[in-house]
Amino acid sequence: MKRIPYLLLVFVFFMSCKNEKETKEVIKVQYPETTKVDHVDTYFGEEVKDPYRWLEDDRSEETEDWVKRQNAVTQDYLANIPYREKLKERLSKLWNYEKVGAPFIEGDYTYFYKNDGLQNQYVIYRYKNDADPSTAEVFLDPNTFKEDGTISLGGTSFSKDGKILAYSISEGGSDWRKILVMDVESKKIVEDTLVDIKFSGMSWYKNEGFYYSSYDKPEGSELSAKTDQHKVYYHKLGTPQSEDELIYGGTPEQKHRYIYGGVTEDDRYLIITPRVSTSGNKLLIKDLTKPNSDFVTILDHTDSDSNIIENVGSKLYIMTNLNAPNQKIVTVDANNPTPENWVDFIPETENVLSPSTGGGYFFAEYMVDAVSKVLQYDYDGKLVREIELPGVGSAGGFGAKKEDKELYYSFTNYVTPGSIYKYDIEKGTSELFRKPEIDFNPEDYESNQVFYTSKDGTKVPMIITHKKGLELNGKNPTILYGYGGFNISLTPSFSITNAIWMEQGGIYAVPNLRGGGEYGKAWHDAGTQQKKQNVFDDFIAAAEYLIENNYTSSDYLAIRGGSNGGLLVGATMTQRPDLMKVALPAVGVLDMLRYHTFTAGAGWAYDYGTAEDSKEMFEYLKGYSPVHNVKNGTSYPATMVTTGDHDDRVVPAHSFKFAAELQAKQTGDNPTLIRIETDAGHGAGTPVSKTIEQYADIYGFTLFNMGFETLPNQDFKD
Repeated sequence: MKRIPYLLLVFVFFMSCKNEKETKEVIKVQYPETTKVDHVDTYFGEEVKDPYRWLEDDRSEETEDWVKRQNAVTQDYLANIPYREKLKERLSKLWNYEKVGAPFIEGDYTYFYKNDGLQNQYVIYRYKNDADPSTAEVFLDPNTFKEDGTISLGGTSFSKDGKILAYSISEGGSDWRKILVMDVESKKIVEDTLVDIKFSGMSWYKNEGFYYSSYDKPEGSELSAKTDQHKVYYHKLGTPQSEDELIYGGTPEQKHRYIYGGVTEDDRYLIITPRVSTSGNKLLIKDLTKPNSDFVTILDHTDSDSNIIENVGSKLYIMTNLNAPNQKIVTVDANNPTPENWVDFIPETENVLSPSTGGGYFFAEYMVDAVSKVLQYDYDGKLVREIELPGVGSAGGFGAKKEDKELYYSFTNYVTPGSIYKYDIEKGTSELFRKPEIDFNPEDYESNQVFYTSKDGTKVPMIITHKKGLELNGKNPTILYGYGGFNISLTPSFSITNAIWMEQGGIYAVPNLRGGGEYGKAWHDAGTQQKKQNVFDDFIAAAEYLIENNYTSSDYLAIRGGSNGGLLVGATMTQRPDLMKVALPAVGVLDMLRYHTFTAGAGWAYDYGTAEDSKEMFEYLKGYSPVHNVKNGTSYPATMVTTGDHDDRVVPAHSFKFAAELQAKQTGDNPTLIRIETDAGHGAGTPVSKTIEQYADIYGFTLFNMGFETLPNQDFKD
């Protein structure tokens, strides 16, 4: 493919008719040429052109060249935003505070995570259980894995006696992992590294070894080739990975896209949860006390999300949404564990249940309009107390070992930086354990929940956060953030990046769209497959609410979302390009006809359906697929697509093809750029330095395209 000169920035100044802005600077962009090919796919007799199919090849020199040319255009554009560096400086300053996680005991040591401020990755510290915490030493520092922080720490799992640690690492943000095994006393790696592991935990059996999950390495690109047969293995310490025992999966009758294995705390049972998609699982159990015992099937279908969360001997406690859309806990004996023998332990309520255990109790966390409420139960199912939380927001972390006397939980909301509380399990009392010292005063801000009406009359909650005393004049820069899928719940939580936005007088609004999990399985299902349009309608209605109530206007509204939320933004901006000034789709699922052909994408079919399912499903997907609904001659909002070149969950080809379509068909002066982070994946493990640069670019791009030639609030605190 032909190389061409890729950059021409022309500065055009023109008088604005708006009194508050005398001049406005427009940067007109000449985009790199993107070659079109004559590729056509046929679905149920209908031909669909795919002119940018070649961009799916992440290993080709042509794609690599296209990425470099696009990034050059984007970076040159961003360099002309006058306050880009100032935003970066402010983000760096606000980010630079000590962040410390809750302590946890493993063997002879107490461990905790800490970041001094601007470290790219959190460091694990430890001290002897009977020692003063001030004696803590560095135990494992992921910042030493690679100088630029692009090798990150994934999961960690200690052996039952706490003497051995298995931990996973990710290189360049990929979902593919390596597992290393360390002796905690000497801090030395004691085995060869396990490789080619994906979507896996590490669950120890006694102190002898651990269970993990992975796929066979795919043929072709490991970052985009399809992976659809997950397997559970057992690794025995002191043996090579080549001798790891295949426990489940790998046969036609056991073919599932996701299979996870976990051992109960007493080492008695191995639990297997095979999944075809991200929703619904089978449930099997194996008695590890009986040599050569077979798996016993508890559920042989994927009509529910069910898992064993506790056992006392052979008495199992199962969390399930089978015939209980908002979840409940049931009990059953392991010797006869099928559903007809289940007995309600904590029955279903009108609110969604998320249970955990610790210290000999169950903790039932409920979402009440996306806000936390936590109840404590004993093992007889008797309510002990409602836990008094520090405020209205999100609480989490109510898990502990059976013998623990106290646990640590976190509390946060949109204006309260996450704090850690120590909870006395028997007394039911909480005390503040650690509060971050951050240059942000929650008292200057307010966060309010409203309920608005979607297109079909459904009431949808939304939390709107901003500075106190904000004038509702329709001119406030606003970010509307959404997700709406995969049973994921958006609950209130503090973010440094959101704090920067609100510090600039911005509004941050988060609606709890259908497709999420805020109101249980029914709410989730109402935003799936041929009901997916409900999600987009909910998001559009949220934008209209903000405009109608003078929080903002279309000239000052940006929409943002990542992954499934990137799809949300892509669909909304192609359906209602007039509604917003800026669109920010991140790592989005944007080609709905082909998403299922990459990596583990076929597992998302519960939410989306696929173009191969039926003619009706194909037509529905094509009807909203962002890549297929960019129209010639349309003025789309100023758009910055963001993705990572190592994203092997939602492959960057989605973003590449969408950006190419927008650049080819956009009319008017609004820029349509793509920012492609190198050595970065879907988001997890991204170094702090890259995150700060990314948000400085996102906020600079957003404010600049809303017409702000200077920052709305330049009076940063010293």
